[in-house]
Amino acid sequence: MLYPLKFKPILKDRIWGGEKLKTKFGKKTGKIAACGESWEISGIEDNVSVVLNGYLKDNSLQDLIEVYMGDLVGEKVYQQFGIEFPLLIKFIDAKDILSLQVHPNDELANKRHNAYGKTEMWYIIESDEGAEIISGFSRNTSKEEFSAQLKNKTVEDLLNTEKTKQGDVYFLPAGRIHAIGAGNFLAEIQQTSDITYRVYDWERTDNNGNPRELHTELALDAMDYNTYNNYKTVYHSELNQTNNILSCRYFTCNILQCNHQIQKDFFNFDTFVIYMCVEGKCKIEYNNDLSESLCAGECILVPAVIKDFLITPDENTKLLEVFIA
Repeated sequence: MLYPLKFKPILKDRIWGGEKLKTKFGKKTGKIAACGESWEISGIEDNVSVVLNGYLKDNSLQDLIEVYMGDLVGEKVYQQFGIEFPLLIKFIDAKDILSLQVHPNDELANKRHNAYGKTEMWYIIESDEGAEIISGFSRNTSKEEFSAQLKNKTVEDLLNTEKTKQGDVYFLPAGRIHAIGAGNFLAEIQQTSDITYRVYDWERTDNNGNPRELHTELALDAMDYNTYNNYKTVYHSELNQTNNILSCRYFTCNILQCNHQIQKDFFNFDTFVIYMCVEGKCKIEYNNDLSESLCAGECILVPAVIKDFLITPDENTKLLEVFIA
């Protein structure tokens, strides 16, 4: 019988990483000095998640999809993606600014890399004073102008920069230039893709004094040079209700802020459901008398075959609810 699954975090040493994954969420970072990312649920090749709880412990996510197919991920999801899990779920701690980067869309990623593109979203869990993000351009530009500004190291003049605060959400469709600024601690939900075109790295060097590789020419052809009125996603969060943040073709993300029990009903959906706990703790109760615990910094995957369950918070709890509609 399938049950809600927790996975072993895959921790990533990043030049821009910090200590919050350890100090805030209790991740066992070991010898990693600058832990920038915790991949909570991943189907990326060579980084496939492994089950942490229950009788399926130590089985890989890919192996489970191969065995349980639609019962685990949903029939339509399985038909489309096969044994490849379609989402990558992360927590990110940016002690320093990330590189200025862009991701290709599905068409370009398939042509160049035989892979999926990368559309993603950020939910700001915590924001240091003065923390910022870069999302998109502040005015319409062109490949030629952007390239010239890049060579002159004046590209910042074209970028849309915004101050961040707890609870802010940014949706980043493939092609949108972006960077997570220093002091942001966030949850990231994205397509299963690890393709990043690094455009500019702020003249930074690695521990050996070498600049990191840039992918400028690839990035220039992948970029959306238009500007948009609103880069931050506006949403409402009502206590003890399921509130939609955003829905796109790749995923739906809701937010649940609760201090008493919530009944969940997924009979009209054919999909797995992921809960990312960003605050507090709770239990996922299913099959009448079974439960799995979830606390801040943890994620859990509820298989598609489990259609109804209860979320019972121990205290004020905040969850991101992610699925494919």
